[in-house]
Amino acid sequence: MTVWYAGLYLLYTLVVGGLTYVLLASSLQQRDHQLIAMELQEMVEIYVHGGVAGVQHGVDSYGQPSYYFVRLTGADRATLLLALPAYWAPSALQALDPGRVPATVVWDDIATPDDGNRLEVASLRLADGAVLQVGAMTQGRTDVLKRFRASFAMVLLPMLALGATGVAVLAVRTMRPLQSLIRTVQSIAAGALDTRVATRQTASEWDELGRLFNTMLDKIAVLIQGMHDALDNVAHELRTPVARLRASAEVALEQAEAHPALYREALADCLEESERLLTMLRTLMDISEAETGMMRLALEPVHLASLLAEVVDLYQYVIDEHQLSVSTTAPPTVWVSADPTRLRQVIANLLDNAIKYTPPEGQITLTAYQEPTGVAVVVEDTGRGMTPNELGHIWDRLYRGDRSRSQRGLGLGLSLVKAVVQAHHGAVAVSSTPGRGSRFTVRFPKPPSSRP
Repeated sequence: MTVWYAGLYLLYTLVVGGLTYVLLASSLQQRDHQLIAMELQEMVEIYVHGGVAGVQHGVDSYGQPSYYFVRLTGADRATLLLALPAYWAPSALQALDPGRVPATVVWDDIATPDDGNRLEVASLRLADGAVLQVGAMTQGRTDVLKRFRASFAMVLLPMLALGATGVAVLAVRTMRPLQSLIRTVQSIAAGALDTRVATRQTASEWDELGRLFNTMLDKIAVLIQGMHDALDNVAHELRTPVARLRASAEVALEQAEAHPALYREALADCLEESERLLTMLRTLMDISEAETGMMRLALEPVHLASLLAEVVDLYQYVIDEHQLSVSTTAPPTVWVSADPTRLRQVIANLLDNAIKYTPPEGQITLTAYQEPTGVAVVVEDTGRGMTPNELGHIWDRLYRGDRSRSQRGLGLGLSLVKAVVQAHHGAVAVSSTPGRGSRFTVRFPKPPSSRP
């Protein structure tokens, strides 16, 4: 990277120097042409008023410097006046043929005996047929450009050294965050999963990448910890049903000959425990699919009033058995875009949870209403409520509070509710007061504006 940047810096410097040189040469040439044109015009004025003698007097007043040239030829091409540097031979001016000069100013550029210099001449045919030519050598311009080239060459090496140093420093500073990222990845590959990329509190792209990478690592760490906890919980929860399966089978094998009916009872127990295990595994799979975004949702407009009524009707027998009062409130205009099966599962889990922890004669209310940014569904009960400690864990997989151990369940219902709601890009919240009940609120964004 340093070599590439240094090369680009050198190329940029050469391009800038070259453009500066070209602009300087063009500016100096334009200035010289303007001076020569002014001299030509002055000589024309002198010739018109003073003739050849006047031009001669004008030439003499300049003292004939070494770079000065004036020639006046008559209509017959005879040279009437010539001012030429002493070391020049008249034969060197053969290229300046006065016979081809028109009545407008023409420019000629011829080589001179002096190495590196040229003679720039402006020629003009006068009204009487005479030709006046005025010129100057480029020695002054050549000297300036030569000094510029020498100065640029002297400055180029220090500039290149300074530029290479600056580029090296910049490359090191630029690559340092990338090297830190590489070291972090290598450390993680070696097993140090708690390693993070060192970042600074700046708005640079590298620091932003480092922060995003650290955020990703934190999320991965949380997921891995969640997997560990889930596996520990699953292993713990599986011990009981597996032990029951084994105990039922052992009892049947030991006493079946004396009591043949034990075979049927043992098989029934095994089926019940197997179904419990399969339900647990299916629910865990659903939660994992929802949390990882792999759950397939068949979204369609869902009429909430009808859905709430269906769920309540499904649990009506259990509601009557627990002597509870359940009511639903949902305007007929409230619709939500969701997977009806999954949404029914969410409401059913919340209602089932409320039924379990609400004492007889208690009340459960299911409410759906429109909000400015979406649709909300509330399941509220007058049950035993939850403590602040329980509220911090109710969304964890397989979590069951101490007061919930007497109730039959897997501890996965609320985890599934949260996962499915988030898969719909919604949110679920809970508020609870011990002894007074709980309130679960599910919100879904962007509902349909009208009935389909």
